[in-house]
Amino acid sequence: MKVIVIVPTRNAGFFWKSWCQSIKQQKGVDISVCNIDSSSKDSTIDVSQIFDFHTKVISPADFNHGGTRNCAFEKWHDNRDVVIFLTQDSLLYTPNSIENLLYLFKDLDVAAVCGRQLPHDDANPLAKHARLFNYPSSTRVMSKSDIEKYGIKTAFVSNSFTAYRASVFKELGGFPEDVILSEDMHLAARIILAGYKVAYAGNACVKHSHNYTPWQEFKRYFDIGVFHATESWIQQEFGGAGGEGKRFIISEFKYLIKNAPLWIPRACITNLCKIIGYKLGKNFKKIPKYLRPKLSMHKAYWSQKVR
Repeated sequence: MKVIVIVPTRNAGFFWKSWCQSIKQQKGVDISVCNIDSSSKDSTIDVSQIFDFHTKVISPADFNHGGTRNCAFEKWHDNRDVVIFLTQDSLLYTPNSIENLLYLFKDLDVAAVCGRQLPHDDANPLAKHARLFNYPSSTRVMSKSDIEKYGIKTAFVSNSFTAYRASVFKELGGFPEDVILSEDMHLAARIILAGYKVAYAGNACVKHSHNYTPWQEFKRYFDIGVFHATESWIQQEFGGAGGEGKRFIISEFKYLIKNAPLWIPRACITNLCKIIGYKLGKNFKKIPKYLRPKLSMHKAYWSQKVR
């Protein structure tokens, strides 16, 4: 397969050289790397050019989770079978990470494959557990028939490391260009409803995690709530997560009891912030317009269109 890797960047920092090296070390695949950069002030673009990546610079104000990735796809996808989206902080874990991701496309009905995310070496206990809970080692393939059992988890992918069959990506119009986040879930949901399959490759790994503060988690979940409020059709078609939130909290408590009991108070505060943030996001239309960006992690969303 011919593969294009697309990565949006902004001030990727010292980590970026390691990212580039991990791409060059991939085995068994024909890869072209394309970097769409939001006017970095550091050496991100210089390093990309050293590694012979295709580059395009945009204004930070123009960045949009779906639109920016669509723009990169339209510019660079010619003669490519698969497009892989990565983020600048997702470090390929083995030289076979991409090869293992692509393997599941042998099923011609599979239109998207999400890889496994492992925590970074500096991940705190909450970040470690989140990756272990959400990204298991087992591989699975999901289709429309799985919606009744798995609900919204049927459409679970992450553009931190997900591959899409280029022909289906183009057929379905790519990502939405007016969502605050979760452009990946939006497309995965449409893939499922169109009769294709979405897969998860437990043996295709990147290192990717965030040590968010409780306030950052509040803002992230506020944005998730906004997404579900503005794209209500997804929950209407797929339902909820089937008690996933409750299972997560129970699993996290057990993990912390065993590995980091002093983090339990922090976990309680964080989970409360998530719940409140999500509920406020779901009801964002009741919140004064001037206040919405202050509660949001992705502030540019609110200025790109009158809302």
